[in-house]
Amino acid sequence: MTPVSAPPNDWITRWQRIARRIRVPLGFATAALYLFEAGRRPPLAAAVAWSLALVIPGLWLRGYASGYVKKNEELTTTGPYAHVRNPLYLGSILIAAGFAVALLSWPVAAALAVMFVAIYVPVIVSEERFLRTTFPEFEEYCRRVPRLIPRITPAPSPGAGQRGQFFMPLYLKHREYNALLGVSLLYFCLIFLRAALNAIFRG
Repeated sequence: MTPVSAPPNDWITRWQRIARRIRVPLGFATAALYLFEAGRRPPLAAAVAWSLALVIPGLWLRGYASGYVKKNEELTTTGPYAHVRNPLYLGSILIAAGFAVALLSWPVAAALAVMFVAIYVPVIVSEERFLRTTFPEFEEYCRRVPRLIPRITPAPSPGAGQRGQFFMPLYLKHREYNALLGVSLLYFCLIFLRAALNAIFRG
């Protein structure tokens, strides 16, 4: 979502500028660390299997949420948004946590935590500022629905009158299938990278 303009000295604005500059290099550094850890020692089959318990729900949540949200057009309060305000980011956190579990690597877990704090936190704060100034009902929505820890029962949506509906065209518009492709590639590297490196360097 497009963040609303802010005063030049606002800490959120400054943080966002820094986040935009470090996002790509930090992402590459984290990916390099992940591949290094994956190539350094073979992942345990049990750890990879347990990782799916986080990755699959994360993928599902991101895909499900993308079929509801109409960015900048309306305040989405139905579907997964009736349980948590940021289902897309929560899905990403689950996926990242799953891959940390798959490697049983504290360095990877720490790097992913830094990524979240440095990138997602300022984005979430900025988006909430935008929603607050764009949709008057957002404040009431915040009182009913938590930011990242989902409530069990869906919050009522005054004025919506419906539970909402998932739309595949929205899923395709947001290109959420890229998350599935990215996860598949990471699992491929996780499972086959070490064997490939051994074949290359040991002949």
